[in-house]
Amino acid sequence: MTLTIPPRSNSEPRVEDDALVRGAGQFVDDPRLPGQAAGVFVRSPYAHARVLSVGTEAALKAKGVIAVLTAADIKAAGIGSISRHGPLTGRGGAPLAMPFRPALVGDKVMHVGDPVALVVAESLAEALDATDLVDVEYEELLPVVSLDQAMKADTVLYAEAPGNLAIDWPGMKEDKDNEKAVDDTIAKAAHVARITVTNQRMVVASMETRGATGVYDAKTDSYTLHSCSQGTDPLRRMTASVLGVPDDKLRVITQDVGGAFGVKTSVYPEYIALLVAAKKLGRPVHWMATRSESFVTDNQARDAITHVELACDAKGKFIALRARHLCNQGAYITSAGAQINTLSFWQCLPAMYAIPKMDVSAACYFSNTVPIGPYRGAGRPEANYALERAVEEAARLLKMDPAKLRKKNLIPPSAMPYKTPIQTYDSGDFPAVVDKALKLADYENFSKRKREAARRKKLRGIGISCMLEHAGALPTEQASVSFPGGDKLVLGLNVQSTGQSHATVFGHLLAAKLGIDASTIEHRHGDSDLGIAGFASVGSRSAMCAGTAILVTADTMLAKAKKIAASALEASEDDIQYRDGHFEVVGTDRRITLFETAERAKVMGESLDTKDQGHAPTTYPNGCHIAEVEIDPDTGHFDIITYTAVDDSGNPLDKTIASGQVQGAIAQGLGQALVENAVYDEDSGQLVSGSFMDYGMPRAHDMPVELREAMHVVPATTNPLGVKGVGESGTTAAIAAVMNAISNAIPNGAADYMDMPATPAKVWAACQRGMGK
Repeated sequence: MTLTIPPRSNSEPRVEDDALVRGAGQFVDDPRLPGQAAGVFVRSPYAHARVLSVGTEAALKAKGVIAVLTAADIKAAGIGSISRHGPLTGRGGAPLAMPFRPALVGDKVMHVGDPVALVVAESLAEALDATDLVDVEYEELLPVVSLDQAMKADTVLYAEAPGNLAIDWPGMKEDKDNEKAVDDTIAKAAHVARITVTNQRMVVASMETRGATGVYDAKTDSYTLHSCSQGTDPLRRMTASVLGVPDDKLRVITQDVGGAFGVKTSVYPEYIALLVAAKKLGRPVHWMATRSESFVTDNQARDAITHVELACDAKGKFIALRARHLCNQGAYITSAGAQINTLSFWQCLPAMYAIPKMDVSAACYFSNTVPIGPYRGAGRPEANYALERAVEEAARLLKMDPAKLRKKNLIPPSAMPYKTPIQTYDSGDFPAVVDKALKLADYENFSKRKREAARRKKLRGIGISCMLEHAGALPTEQASVSFPGGDKLVLGLNVQSTGQSHATVFGHLLAAKLGIDASTIEHRHGDSDLGIAGFASVGSRSAMCAGTAILVTADTMLAKAKKIAASALEASEDDIQYRDGHFEVVGTDRRITLFETAERAKVMGESLDTKDQGHAPTTYPNGCHIAEVEIDPDTGHFDIITYTAVDDSGNPLDKTIASGQVQGAIAQGLGQALVENAVYDEDSGQLVSGSFMDYGMPRAHDMPVELREAMHVVPATTNPLGVKGVGESGTTAAIAAVMNAISNAIPNGAADYMDMPATPAKVWAACQRGMGK
């Protein structure tokens, strides 16, 4: 039975807002620990070079300098490789190549920004000054920068990765028979849409850069890491593994986080170096990245090329799909870096469509660029973009309206649960979602608007993006409830809020479950000492996984409380029922509140404090987004006149916050489609777009003139709340919607193969070609 959650009033502020709007938030750069020293990293100016020597003498003599750590200090501490990734098997059973990644490089730097030394001083200014005195001698080597260079393998970066190949992944299993069946179907098909699309490299520019403070306690031989993260328990596990210590010898603390989007999930070299420095010096060591550092040290995203073949019969039914996804993985393997471009990409297909035969594989290559890691969508936007551009190409080949072709191939709701060649969708009504979006976008009357724009010498285009993604992936999460005294309940979670309003949403959820006032609930997270196991806030998993854990934990607590209430009310447990925050004897007026029951339990030497876990299998959020653009062919400037988003994210826990998640995700998707592009110089490996002077970020004028948004709720059947993920759907859908609209606007197919970002210069050039100028 699904829990009914009363809606939160739009006038009721989020729980998080009070402290944040008063400037009382606590971010990683705010705390000042007694004796805290400042750390600044010396970083490689080269993309690929041997480190011949690191001279520290001059820096050590500088004012305020306490120490300069190098690779020798890291080695002496017995530190392992930073790279951590789950098992992944390639063709022929070959494992994922995962070369050693040091906390401080002493042998060979692999990208611009690789850390070589850590200067620790009494103040940040003194540490910054001293970094200029660290004398590092390099022998520059030929860098491998682009995916094309990596695949050519004129320079091989790692002995364990011949041809620079990290993994050649054939899917979950190597199936030659399936590959042949897809080959045969494509060869005999009446029509085959063949496209190649590029997802450019992205910089994950969260509002707050990364930072951390390392602390060591000699008395207990234990560490504390203060760091912005997306979950303290997974970060503790990864960091402790690198340090070579048991989990209970490391505490991770995270307070407020100014945006994350996946980049703050992993363990990074800086965290380990800070902890080693703290132990060596016997005092806390703090570091906060500058924006320039973040550009060359934070995990980057995308950087992939996808070759797609979509086969159709003579009537436009999809009969087979083949996709080969190629990714520039960067210099090292991050905690989910290869998974993004294999499992996460693969699981998004065949999206909303009934495609009976599929062959989807991926290959990841090393280069001398910043490593690839999770970023909002993490494989999902790449898959959806490739498929939806292929569908658009199929519509062109068939001379069929793109909306009609999509509707012809949608999986019907009557087929649910529907088993695809890859996974089983538990729920969804895809035709209803698409119909609602088409109606809301007034698709039927688009031709009138196109003619009216033409009279003003403007080009009008409309683009559709049908989106389905997988959410969850890591299904198990814990929660705790505790009673500190009085009418107060503390809800403890592992999943970290980085802007998703966890305190508001989950407090409201628990209050609805228990029938109590949400103001009596205090939300705690961000401390591994809470002892709550789980995974990071990634993959749109928190609502379903943490939400399920909250319900399970509440039920476990109520079962314990019922025994205490029965004793207090002098009745049989069978005669006790719980309702609206009270235990009561059925048929009488005898009752006791939940909080009174908790106090009674303490008197009896017992406790209602409870920790339990929930398990919420993968869900499949889906939607249809439609962008309508108007282009000035004389300048290439265009506006997104309307953007329509209809999403099925299951039962929303909070409609206002869910809507905000969709809108924010759309903004990030439009950023990729329109302006963002991490450009490397292919000769030197330098990041050319290494600041906001050169790297475009979406701004208010890039957003749609009008955003039309609606939900179409089909509850998930895989969790008791009926929720599906919501955080990534907008990013996943937006890029194809906009790029399809631009292609639709410019005549004669002149923009059909335009790569992102769709800058005015590119759009202008396509207009000139399409209009024969």
